[in-house]
Amino acid sequence: MSALFNFQSLLSVILLLICTCAYLRSLFPSIIDRNKTGLLGTFWKLARIGERKSPWVGAACLIMAFTVLFWS
Repeated sequence: MSALFNFQSLLSVILLLICTCAYLRSLFPSIIDRNKTGLLGTFWKLARIGERKSPWVGAACLIMAFTVLFWS
């Protein structure tokens, strides 16, 4: 089933995008920061969410990992 139609899969994809963008911005800040508008600006916004809300994103990742491993 596609991640668009399954809510748990959609949340997993969004969390992975946030974590990946924040990690890539820490390694290569010039690549992410040069595209702040448009379609590629979405990755900059996801990186900002990952940086500013990192304790909440980390907690969400732990909860998602728990539900994928033990609930599904």
